[in-house]
Amino acid sequence: MLVAKGIHKNYGDLNVLKGVDVSINSGEVVSIVGSSGAGKSTLLHIMGTLDQAEKGEVRIGNTLITGLKGDKLAEFRNKEIGFIFQFHNLLPEFTAEENIMIPGLIANMPVEEIRQRARQLAERLGISSRLGHKPSELSGGEQQRVAVARALVNDPKIVFADEPSGNLDSKSAQALHKLFFELRKEFGQSFVIVTHNQELAQMADRTLVMQDGKIIGQ
Repeated sequence: MLVAKGIHKNYGDLNVLKGVDVSINSGEVVSIVGSSGAGKSTLLHIMGTLDQAEKGEVRIGNTLITGLKGDKLAEFRNKEIGFIFQFHNLLPEFTAEENIMIPGLIANMPVEEIRQRARQLAERLGISSRLGHKPSELSGGEQQRVAVARALVNDPKIVFADEPSGNLDSKSAQALHKLFFELRKEFGQSFVIVTHNQELAQMADRTLVMQDGKIIGQ
């Protein structure tokens, strides 16, 4: 599903990633753990095409994404990859439904088709009654479920999540963790999750342990 080889990343004189190799199988849930500064989020962003490595390559499916640039990279990212962040990054001027629909609209999918997909996901995620509300009118857990629906609306092959429950209370966090595994079972996506939450890390099929820019265990 995803193969990353020899990933190096520097920020000035700081060597953040030191030749990291990762492979993710189709339908697999993988957590990435380690202390702050270990390089977890940097690796996640490079695998998800949000950042570029100095050296190394990333392949998702049959596509070498380190060779994609500009519009082709943006198109691939929007269609094939979903993102969930700690801070939901919902657009405050739009309703929950409109926020969920945005990736489909960017992909020029028919409006009614993407609206139907958004409503199906909202029903599955238990937020159907909240679709007409703006983010400021939603609880933290509801906002995160909107973000999950947005990540899934284009039916991506792989979903990257960076501390997805880090901003939630324990009950909402547990519900979100359970949801990831239910979604994997239903839709077959791979999930790669950076987390400090030990419960979530232990639920994963596999855990990658990072330290000082390298993977030291899995």
